[in-house]
Amino acid sequence: MLLKLIPDDTAIPFMKMRMYVFILSLVASILALGLFAVKGMNYGIDFEGGTLIEIQTNDGPADLSAIRARLGELNLGEVQVQEFGQPDNVLIRIVRQEGGEAEQQVAVEQMKAAFGDEVTYRRVEVVGPRVSGELAFAGTMAVGASLVLILIYIWLRFEWQYGVGAIIATLHDVIMTIGLFALLQIEFNLTSIAAVLTIVGYSLNDTVVVYDRIREMRRKYKKMPLPQLIDLAINQTLTRTVMTSVTTLIALIALFVFGGEVIRSFTTAMIFGVLIGTYSSIFIAAPVLIFFGMQGGGNATKEEAVQA
Repeated sequence: MLLKLIPDDTAIPFMKMRMYVFILSLVASILALGLFAVKGMNYGIDFEGGTLIEIQTNDGPADLSAIRARLGELNLGEVQVQEFGQPDNVLIRIVRQEGGEAEQQVAVEQMKAAFGDEVTYRRVEVVGPRVSGELAFAGTMAVGASLVLILIYIWLRFEWQYGVGAIIATLHDVIMTIGLFALLQIEFNLTSIAAVLTIVGYSLNDTVVVYDRIREMRRKYKKMPLPQLIDLAINQTLTRTVMTSVTTLIALIALFVFGGEVIRSFTTAMIFGVLIGTYSSIFIAAPVLIFFGMQGGGNATKEEAVQA
C-alpha cells in the first residue's frame, strides 16, 4: 500500500483513557443540550413557515441595508436579509403572514412590485404553518425510528450490550450535532435532518465494524481480559476506520468549498458528523461494553498474548 496513515502494528491503549473520555463526552453533551435550550435552533422556512426568496441584483453587488430599508416600508413583519454565496446574491426570509397562504403570496407580490426589474428571482418558496408542523413531526419521528431500529438490529445480530452501546454512541453523535447547529446558528432545515440521519448511518457502520472484530476476538481469545481484547480489536480496525473517514472528508470538504450556500448546512453537519462518529465508535461504543458487564475472560495465556 503506497499510502498508509496508520501503521499495522499499532498498540494504542484506548481503554486506559476511557474514564477521561467518558467525562469529556458527558460534559460536551451537557453543554450541547444547554446550548439547544438557551440559544435554540435557527430553524429554516421548512420548520418555521414563511417565505424564502433568493434574488440576484442586476447592477453589481447587493446593498443589504438598502434592501432591508425597502422591505421595511412594506410592513411585512420580521424580515431577514443576508448575502448568499456571491456578493450579488441575496437570501430574504419573510416571517409567516397572518391569514394563510394567500397572504404569503400577497407579500411576495408586494416585494416583487417594490424591486421591479432591478433583481432576478432565482427561487421563491412558501411554506404554511401546517406543512412546517408536519415536516417537524416527520423529521423527529425519522430520527427516533432510526435509533429504535438500530437497537433492534444490533441486539439481534450481536448481544444486548452491543445494542445499548450502539444507541449510546449514536445518541452522543446526534446530541453533539444538534449542539453544533445551536452554537453556530446554522440554518436547520430538511437537509439538516438528512445530514443527521446520514451521520447516524455512518457512525453505526463504523461501530458495527469495531463490534464485529470484538466478537471475533472474544471467540478467538477466550481467556483474554475484555479491556485488552477491545484494545486489540480497535487497533486492528484502526487503519480501515481512519482511511474511510479521511476519504469521506475529502469529498465533503470539496462539497463545502465548491457546493455553494444551498448545501452548506448539510456539508457542515456531515464534516462534523464524520469526525464525531469516528470518535464515538472508538472511544464510546467499544469501551461502554465494559460498563455493562460483558465478560471477556480471565488472564490471557502466553500463546494468546504472543498471537495478539
